[in-house]
Amino acid sequence: MFWLLTALLLSLAGVLSYFAFYSSSRILFSAVEFLIVLTAVYLLYFYHRIVKPLYIIGNGMDLLKEQDFSSRLRRVGQPDADRIVDVFNKMMEQLKNERIHIREQNHFLDLLINASPLGVIILNLDRKIVSLNPSARVILSLKQEENVVGKHLSEFDSLLAAELVRLEMGTPQIIRLNDANIYKCTQSSFIDSGFQHPFFLIERLTQEVFKAEKKAYEKVIRMIAHEVNNTTAGITSTLDSIENTFREMENCEDLCEVMRISIERCYSLSRFITNFADVVRIPDPQLQTLDLNLLLTSERRFMENICYNRNIKLLPSLSESPLYVKADSVLLEQVLLNIIKNAAESIGDHGKIYIHTSTNPICIEIADTGKGIDKETESRLFTPFFSTKPNGQGIGLIFIREVLHKHNCTFSLRTGTDGLTRFRILFP
Repeated sequence: MFWLLTALLLSLAGVLSYFAFYSSSRILFSAVEFLIVLTAVYLLYFYHRIVKPLYIIGNGMDLLKEQDFSSRLRRVGQPDADRIVDVFNKMMEQLKNERIHIREQNHFLDLLINASPLGVIILNLDRKIVSLNPSARVILSLKQEENVVGKHLSEFDSLLAAELVRLEMGTPQIIRLNDANIYKCTQSSFIDSGFQHPFFLIERLTQEVFKAEKKAYEKVIRMIAHEVNNTTAGITSTLDSIENTFREMENCEDLCEVMRISIERCYSLSRFITNFADVVRIPDPQLQTLDLNLLLTSERRFMENICYNRNIKLLPSLSESPLYVKADSVLLEQVLLNIIKNAAESIGDHGKIYIHTSTNPICIEIADTGKGIDKETESRLFTPFFSTKPNGQGIGLIFIREVLHKHNCTFSLRTGTDGLTRFRILFP
């Protein structure tokens, strides 16, 4: 606009000069020339005083709009304008420092979140995943290369994800799943651009709870075993002496039989306590390289003996290639036989047990056609001394849990939509 006005004034001055030159009046010509010079001087003054500062400040606003905080404005030699320029430059320096600080802070938070053992899942307003850290991927059993951004948690085949969907805002909840894993889950939110974005914090408590449980039942078992064994030893000795006495008397066969039954019950009680004690005395595995397919083949006869009396068909489906893992063959054999035994007891009579092995990852899956496991029972399966059997001791699954954890295996036990109950073991 300024340059347009300048052009118009100079054009007008040229026209006046033309008419004054040809008017034969030196006074008029001199007056016009003086007016032109005065106008030029005023325009020059106006430019340096008003236009140039406004132009520079306008450029500064453009830099601010584009978030270019590294550039600075030049002083123009005009006190008022220079004061504005100085304030603007200081503001730009502060904005630059704050931006660097925020960037460094965000970078630190990103590093902290990615390195955190806590699982962090951030959602948008539509409750779709915006981001999640590596720990969350491991907890949800997701592959690192799998793209999950933009998906709902309900789309994942994960029991934990299903539990997170039902989690209430702001209330920490302990979730115990059918794979014996225990998590502390919290749903909260943060404000971004004026909107609340929900996020989840997932803390794995499995090892801590297992250690606490083991310490607790070790103490209980030692106390019970000590008291029971001492008591039963005295009772058994007394009953044995009484039986020997009555055996020499006539018409005391019934009484002797009662004594023998009582002695056997004492022995059974002692064996019961010993079985519990064996759970807490599982030795560390002696790892060696072995082929899972070969191990299952060698144990097939024992598995078939478990199923034979119940008219249960054992249907193995092993991978063609060997499955080499580092494991203790003795402990792993006991685990597999326990799983088969539990599956057979769940079926009762006339059913099928499927044994399947696969690679990538190395996996053993044992499925049965039994009555299945309800959702309430699933979360309690690997709890110490819990059993669904009328006369169960609740130590079989604890033994399996302890051995598999010593082998760094992940596992799950659940009933699928097809009615099959699957025990799945994944090897590292």
